[in-house]
Formats: sequence, structure tokens, C-alpha cells
Amino acid sequence: MTMSADNQALARRHCCLALPLLVLWMSIAPEAHKIENTHVLVSFLPGETYQVDIINDADWMWMQLHADATELPSVDERDAQLSTLAATFTTGVTVMFDGFQVIPVSVAYLPPLERNRTAPMGLAEPGIMRISGPVPRGATTFQFGYNRVVDEYPITVAPTVGDPVTRWLLAAQISDAFELATLTPPSRFQVALQYLSLGFTHILPKGLDHILFVLGLFLLSTKFKPLLLQVTAFTVAHTLTLALTIYGVFTLAPAIVEPLIALSIAYVAVENLVTTELQPWRVAIVFAFGLLHGMGFAGVLGDLGLPRSEFITALLTFNVGVEIGQLTVIGAAFIAVVGFRDRSWFRVRVVVPASLAIATVGLYWTVERAWLN
Repeated sequence: MTMSADNQALARRHCCLALPLLVLWMSIAPEAHKIENTHVLVSFLPGETYQVDIINDADWMWMQLHADATELPSVDERDAQLSTLAATFTTGVTVMFDGFQVIPVSVAYLPPLERNRTAPMGLAEPGIMRISGPVPRGATTFQFGYNRVVDEYPITVAPTVGDPVTRWLLAAQISDAFELATLTPPSRFQVALQYLSLGFTHILPKGLDHILFVLGLFLLSTKFKPLLLQVTAFTVAHTLTLALTIYGVFTLAPAIVEPLIALSIAYVAVENLVTTELQPWRVAIVFAFGLLHGMGFAGVLGDLGLPRSEFITALLTFNVGVEIGQLTVIGAAFIAVVGFRDRSWFRVRVVVPASLAIATVGLYWTVERAWLN
């Protein structure tokens, strides 16, 4: 089936329109490896008291209360304002016992011990908003909700006796009821579904650097065999280092890994500009870059935490989720170009401009990550 001249012209116009939109999206989208940095720790203390610690970057907390601010105050001023506005911060918090909301008796802000801003936002030593109050007499269940976040976040409930239980919540979601007398960890199936979802969402929509790397692999050749060889090498490599890093066999500091991941994006995009066929060294280089990306995945998975009772299940299903995300990217890219990928103008009007855009972003991230670290 061939395209008419009008359809070809329309496809070319769509490609030319898509490129600036891609560049705009890449410039405003959040940088990869940034998961929701909020953690919530709920403790039940002697004396029938509950304590909720909402943990996050102190600058981020300040910005939630100053949405129109254009610059951050000094560290001392930030912490003073957060202490004053602590009660306001809790307007986004819901604490419930037996289905009824309770009002916290005490709200306090605990500033970070480390008081510099050398780490990127979300990675600095966190501040804590601490909420506490009495547990209603005879209460049997506890629920929690928090609407100041945008992504999934973990909530860990530590009973007076027994092991903590961690669940994941969406923004503004009220948790299922925690049975205070019989807190039990999630089942293997629940863990599998949760970490499958976390792995997928780390690629789509949060893993922009991995998306661009996979698109760089795709743009070299949209034919099946070259793409299969590259994706297989990448998958085997990142699976290997993900497991070895999580198990503590070896590790590299994020200050080294993150700039190199960005450089890998730029490399595959630049190579797309100078060759049109899969070269023998490309597969080996993609494998090496896959080792780096695996360490990046391991860093995220380490931040997420792995349940001790289902460590292997969480590790494997997270990786499967990552693979499904990557295959989804490839599938979407293939569908987008299937009608004109064999046209004479495809390389000039699609591959070259898109590779240039990806290379530019990759080089920018390389410098930014090396500078910040």
C-alpha cells in the first residue's frame, strides 16, 4: 500500500511539527530517576499515642506553602517559616481511626541536620513534619491520606509490637485500613503487582533519560533484527547490574553513574547521525551502557526499598515492569512511523532531527549532572 503525494506531504508536516514538540517536552519534563521523595512513617508509641512523620526535602516542603515564590529563602529563614507554618502544612493530611477523621494535637517541624543545598532538590537530607496525638480509645483500624504529593509514595506503619508494614499510596488516596491488632505484610501477589507498576512508571512517564536512550536505539534502524540485538544487549546488561548492585556485590556512586547515563544517550544519538546500519561495536557499547542504566535502576529501587519478606519477588517484578515500559516505548515509536519509515525522506526529516534533539539533551544532562555532583 503506497501513500498519495498529499498523504506524504501531510506526514512530513506532522514530523516537522512533532520535533519541536518533542524538544519542548524534553526541556520541561522532569529529569529521570526522580521518584516521589516523600516517605511517611507512622508509629504507635506507648501511652496510646500515634506519631506520623512526613519526610521530604525541606526546600520542597517550603515550596508547597509558597507556590508563587520565585526564589528560595536562606536555610535559616526557610526553617523558621516551616516551623511557624507547620500547622498549615497538615491541611493536606488525613488521619483516621475506625473510619473517622481525627485532628492532630501536635504538629512540629524538624529541620535537616545537614544545612547545605549542594544536592539536587529531592536528594538533600530531608526535613520532617511530625504530627501526633492520642489514639482513640478502643480504635481497631488506622487510615492515612496526603494530598500534597504528585506521585506514589510509601507509608510504613510500625506497630507497638511486631514488624513494620509498608504500602504505597497515590496522591490524595486514603489508604486501606491498617488493622492495628494484626498488621500483616502484603501478600506475594500484592508485592508483585506493586513493584511491577513501580518498574513500569519509572519508565513511563518518569524515566525520560531511559525513554530517550531507547528511542536512540530505535532510530538507528526500525527493522526488527538490529533493534532486537540492541534491546537484548541492553536488557541483559541492566538486569545483571540491577541484581548485583541491589545485592551489594559492587556499586558506583551516583555522581559517576548519572553523568555517564546521560552521556550514553548522547552517544547513541550522535552515532545515528554518522551511520545507517548496525555496526558490530554498537551492540557491545549498548551492553556497556546497559550496565550503567542498571545501576541507575538499582539506585531507584534502593530508594523505594524492598520488602524483606518478598525481596526476590519485588526485584524481579520491578525489572519486568521496566522491560514492559521500554517495550511500550518501542511499540509506540514503531506505530508512529510505520506508515512512512521506508520513505526516502524519513532519515533526513525524522531520524536526523530527532537524533540531534536527543543528543543535545543528553549532552546538557551530562554537563548538568557532572556539575551538580
